[in-house]
Amino acid sequence: MPGRPPGDPAAALRDARAGALRRLGGLTGHVDDLVAASAGSNADDEHDPEGATIAFERSQLGALVRRERAQLAEIDAAEARLTAGRYGWCEVCGRPIARERLDVRPTARTCVACAGHASR
Repeated sequence: MPGRPPGDPAAALRDARAGALRRLGGLTGHVDDLVAASAGSNADDEHDPEGATIAFERSQLGALVRRERAQLAEIDAAEARLTAGRYGWCEVCGRPIARERLDVRPTARTCVACAGHASR
């Protein structure tokens, strides 16, 4: 990422937090817009031709908000590992996580090999 040296986990986590907060703020604005737009509409989604669309949009936005909040929790956990001196060590095998993996995914808890085993 531009603006920080490679292998700077604290900066990577700050960047990740800033991005998640920016996305969450944008989603919150979309939720507010959706609520405002549907305030004067028929609340009966079952019989309102637009109801299914509104319900779908609410569901989609809710899922995106939950994903960003989960990302913030992962960042918090990564910062706690950094403070405790456990950042960059695989939680499964105990080996170091490659710097390249941490540069791409600063919240990674496992090395590539263990992540591959978990996905199977």
